[in-house]
Amino acid sequence: MEFLIVCPLAFIAGFVDSIAGGGGLISLPAFIFAGLPVHQAIGTNKLASTMGTTIATIRYAISGYMVREFVIVGVACGLFGSWGGSNLALLASDTVLKAIMLVALPFIAFFVLKTKDLDAFSKDPLPKGKAMAITAVIALVVGVYDGFYGPGTGTFLMMLLPALAHQDVRTAAGTTKAINLSTNVAALVVFLVNGAVLLPLGLAAGAFNIVGNYIGAGKFTKAGASIVRPIMLVVLVLFAAKLIFDLFM
Repeated sequence: MEFLIVCPLAFIAGFVDSIAGGGGLISLPAFIFAGLPVHQAIGTNKLASTMGTTIATIRYAISGYMVREFVIVGVACGLFGSWGGSNLALLASDTVLKAIMLVALPFIAFFVLKTKDLDAFSKDPLPKGKAMAITAVIALVVGVYDGFYGPGTGTFLMMLLPALAHQDVRTAAGTTKAINLSTNVAALVVFLVNGAVLLPLGLAAGAFNIVGNYIGAGKFTKAGASIVRPIMLVVLVLFAAKLIFDLFM
């Protein structure tokens, strides 16, 4: 029964995550609904999502979406931010952050609705040094968020990198995947060491997640920016629902 619940949703999560991020908003509740304790659900989900993200990252790299400078600075700052956020989470309640995010979400959704073409920002490119500095700040801040709370990390990166660093959507997708993969691997190691990963279920879900990521990355390669916006809006609605559930249920 656990496999029947988790695997189809892992496929959908992989498809969504490869295009606009936020796949964990679909897959993690699936593991919890299947009856796994929270820590095992998180750890097993990390295994599945890491497998899928690896495939999407490789496909984006082959497609030429990885700009080395952005990837290096993004991964380094994302990992450092995630480490800081994880330590911060041990000291503070996440209730305040959830409340802030719930208030901010309507403004974020309005921005996505208003911005019909995220690629429009790249038509006015920034100097390389400035773009790298902004990428570093975004990766650091979102990395802190990822370590502290986490859901929607890929979506925020996919939105901020074009809007603020003026990366085109394909470059932003490559940078996002590289950052997500590195933080996922770091977290997965921690869960594996602590025995919080159910390997058979995680590997099966990972196989479905790989297929979803592969198909989604192919759709992104063909459709580009046009497919990101509607899926991003779906992810934001799911994120709002999760925040409301966490705060009031």
